[in-house]
Amino acid sequence: MKKVIFLAILPVLALGLAACDPEVGSKEWCQAMKEKPKGDWSANEAADFAKNCVLTSE
Repeated sequence: MKKVIFLAILPVLALGLAACDPEVGSKEWCQAMKEKPKGDWSANEAADFAKNCVLTSE
């Protein structure tokens, strides 16, 4: 019974944690990426950073 309850709650917790990250391309996300060590960036993060934080006209 405890296992069933745990498995029912697990997706809710995962969604809650995923909602804590700022949206890709937002000012908050760009700032977080500037503070993150470049060696820890994935290829997708680097491309998104270049597209949304470097190459924008804003």
